[in-house]
Amino acid sequence: WSARSRPTLLELISKVRVNTQAVLKRAQHIQGQKIPKKQWQAAWLLKAVTCIDLTTLAGDDTPSNVHRLCMKAIQPIRYDLLKKIDMHSKGITTAAVCVYPSRVADAVTSLKAANSSLPVASVATGFPAGQTPLKTRLEEVRMAVADGATEIDIVINRTLALTGQWEAMYDEICSFREACGDAHMKTILAIGELGTFTNVYKASLVAMMAGSDFIKTSTGKEAVNATYSVAIVMVRAIRDYFLRTGHKVGFKPAGGIRTAQESLLWLTLIKEELGNDWLCPLLFRLGASSLLADIERQIYHHVTGQYAAYHELPMA
Repeated sequence: WSARSRPTLLELISKVRVNTQAVLKRAQHIQGQKIPKKQWQAAWLLKAVTCIDLTTLAGDDTPSNVHRLCMKAIQPIRYDLLKKIDMHSKGITTAAVCVYPSRVADAVTSLKAANSSLPVASVATGFPAGQTPLKTRLEEVRMAVADGATEIDIVINRTLALTGQWEAMYDEICSFREACGDAHMKTILAIGELGTFTNVYKASLVAMMAGSDFIKTSTGKEAVNATYSVAIVMVRAIRDYFLRTGHKVGFKPAGGIRTAQESLLWLTLIKEELGNDWLCPLLFRLGASSLLADIERQIYHHVTGQYAAYHELPMA
């Protein structure tokens, strides 16, 4: 927006209306898409691997399983399988590893020891509920950055969204943006708790105007996580924001994405809605923990013609 024509936040928000039926119809179309087969499928699956934020957000996380996660992120597909399809020298890794703030130092240490420059992402701001005092949430961001996290996945305060306090939400996200410093900021909308598509669009817009580098669907801890219909609302918000400002904001679906086939549908959605520019780790991420194992099984099948037992592939 130019300075003269820049609308106020509330003016923009008040005009938002989402056509629910049109969104659901578009989502149905995406889910009905044919997915590529054979070597084309293998190529798309490897593209999906490079966009994964390999994640562990469990209460029983320890330095050893964070270390194992980091090793898997550096070599996500078995070397011999990549060699058979001549992709072993392409430097295929996941996009990042994602952990709790208290495990950031473990991840940074593991990656440094392996001589890897893979980014470490940390959830913060009272993840997953965002119901801790603002001072605590800001301190959590600063501590994660100080420990070496270069990406921060913040959660919005859903109370502010549900009660229509959009300016207060904008101010909070701006303060998180400031606390992140040079780290990339991904804003989790927790769409399963926002109630309506209109609220999802409004929250997307507020998050982008407050300086988010990415908007992300879910924490993975809600009852409803990444759905295609909600994704369409969010990517349309990204597209509208880009057309108005020329600024590209990334998109990250997370929660419940477990199969290789789903990852292909997500890539299709991004290609159709936002175009090829967004099909890269700079602007598209998949938040997942168990997805990589299924993609590796599909690559194994492509190479050998048979499916691997789960014990034949390294664990993440």
